[in-house]
Amino acid sequence: MKIKITSDSTCDLSPELLRENDIELFPLFINKGDESFRDGVDIQPADIFAHVAAGGALCSTAAVPVGVFHDRFAELAKEYDAVFHVNIGSGFSASHQNAVLAAEDLPNVYVIDSRNLSTGQGHVVLEACRLAKTATDPEEMYRQLNAFAPTVDASFLLDRLDYMVKGGRCSSVVALGANLLRLKPCIEVVDNKMIVGKKYRGSYVKCMEHYVRDRLENCDDLLYDTIFITHTPVPQEILDTVNRTVRECGSFKHIYETNAGCTISCHCGEGTLGVLYLHKLKN
Repeated sequence: MKIKITSDSTCDLSPELLRENDIELFPLFINKGDESFRDGVDIQPADIFAHVAAGGALCSTAAVPVGVFHDRFAELAKEYDAVFHVNIGSGFSASHQNAVLAAEDLPNVYVIDSRNLSTGQGHVVLEACRLAKTATDPEEMYRQLNAFAPTVDASFLLDRLDYMVKGGRCSSVVALGANLLRLKPCIEVVDNKMIVGKKYRGSYVKCMEHYVRDRLENCDDLLYDTIFITHTPVPQEILDTVNRTVRECGSFKHIYETNAGCTISCHCGEGTLGVLYLHKLKN
């Protein structure tokens, strides 16, 4: 079968992985002031950080419109036996529902709720690419991808909370207390939403090492195939520490380092890093 895999700009896969797997992306929209930009096309994370650093209001994200999805899905549906679109989790954006609506009259277009974002979503995209190589039944591939999505483990450690404060996700009082106590919160993706997990205390580099060990050590159902180290701008010391700690915690077949795109950058700001990996699929 000839199968096409698409996703959206929040999946944070590297240009190399996108190219190697012929993955097409639909850009979400980033609203900066009164202007709207296509994520990763007209605007990059550095533009967001510079805007906020200069005193600008926090940028926001907007979903891909139904019409944009439908027009491209219809073109691809004529060229391929099946089209699989892996979307940012339905709990994070209206993009998923818009894609579902766009595909209603296209029987060979399948929309997958990744239940995740960033390279958590990227894991599901790569699994779709793997399955597409040998798939003979699109309905079975659809079932397998929906079963695969919950095996993704995604989290991030934040060094700063000012973006969360500006975005209304954290009060200034809580942020002040966290800064005074040198607390670094772990943001986890659970059940299609983000929650605050463990809070680490101390220097960022030490917190980061403890965070990685907490995620990867003493876990008997880890799948040591692919892990992503995904981040906004962080010091090289942090990257070196995380890479070393990941390798000490397990023999992963593939370790990819990727830059977080505009979605994570809008909500979390600089100094954010996460390790995103898989658990074994339960029978």
